[in-house]
Amino acid sequence: MTQEPSRQIETFPNPQPERDYTIRMRIPEFTCLCPKTGQPDFATIHIEYVPDRDCIELKSLKLYMWSFRDQGAFHEQVTHDMLSDLVAATAPRFMRVTGDFNVRGGIYTSVIAEHRAPGWTPPQPVTLP
Repeated sequence: MTQEPSRQIETFPNPQPERDYTIRMRIPEFTCLCPKTGQPDFATIHIEYVPDRDCIELKSLKLYMWSFRDQGAFHEQVTHDMLSDLVAATAPRFMRVTGDFNVRGGIYTSVIAEHRAPGWTPPQPVTLP
């Protein structure tokens, strides 16, 4: 069992590939480095996705997030990199990655990046009385 950061995202087969459903993940302890100062940046990363054939394996996601700890990255780039890597690994029907970064220089930053598979249309929401 590895205890080192890794950029490899493992997957497992979607147990209900015939159904659209949403998986939400919240990673409250994300860290990377400010590319200008080298100071640590802290964020909560939110991942929401509708899987197709594969789902994200959580231990590999933890090691993947850890791999950013010593990397200098702008908030915008790191959020888009995560989306690209996760989409490449899972080919979801839909995915949204949100980086809610803690204050830096008196400014909070949220970055939202989305992917939608060609031809996929979300189901209509059900409104209950």
